[in-house]
Amino acid sequence: MKTITQADLRSLLLPDGCRKYTPPEGAYVTPEARDYLALRGIALDESEESQGEAAAMPVVPIEDRGDSTFVHAETGERFRRKPEHLTHLSGRRLVSKESPRIAFRGRIDSLEAEVLEAQVLADSLGETWYREALGEVLSCLRNILAAEVTEKPLAPPELFGLDAEELHRQSHDIQGSFGIAHPVPHYRMGPLALRLNTLRTGIREGELMAVKVFAPGGHAEREDIILAMNRLSSALYWLFCRLVSGSA
Repeated sequence: MKTITQADLRSLLLPDGCRKYTPPEGAYVTPEARDYLALRGIALDESEESQGEAAAMPVVPIEDRGDSTFVHAETGERFRRKPEHLTHLSGRRLVSKESPRIAFRGRIDSLEAEVLEAQVLADSLGETWYREALGEVLSCLRNILAAEVTEKPLAPPELFGLDAEELHRQSHDIQGSFGIAHPVPHYRMGPLALRLNTLRTGIREGELMAVKVFAPGGHAEREDIILAMNRLSSALYWLFCRLVSGSA
């Protein structure tokens, strides 16, 4: 899913007389990009925009090859039907449901569910900006999962108008970014702040799982996925600190 940021809109050099902007089909428009359009009096045409709420998961049909319709990715054993103790790695390739990659996919699935619940909480509290920012986190998780399943490369994530390196820098310089020391979570910070903190810990666990799965023996096979998980952890801490500091 393509993300449209404020920087993207600025690079388009929209003319002064522009009154409506239509994003590419399936694109996600970040909160900062929306604010940029609103400040310029440009309406966002969302007729073609999709933020994933009602998106259907793609289904790839498996060609019937008789007794060779499915193949075990590790042993080469072939099957007419998928055994219940195995699951799809990709296409017709099967692995055990105990496979580390399948466990990682399950962790991403759980994180997506937790982000959706956090969006509901933010919405109930009238925190529209955080609801939409969490939508960016959700899109990033879905991109990670898609890249892992399809075995395609994953670009470094860009969240809240920040590229991967700037997000890393700001999340490590909280004093410079938000004018506060690194905060210690406390119940008085409120439900949304603590939910963001919980998400941060869950994503951190997912990052450690990614290291075990994709960097066995210290050799990184999917450094792109590990980087994305690390930056997501930084992103949730950034959101937590932004909320706690009272930054606009």
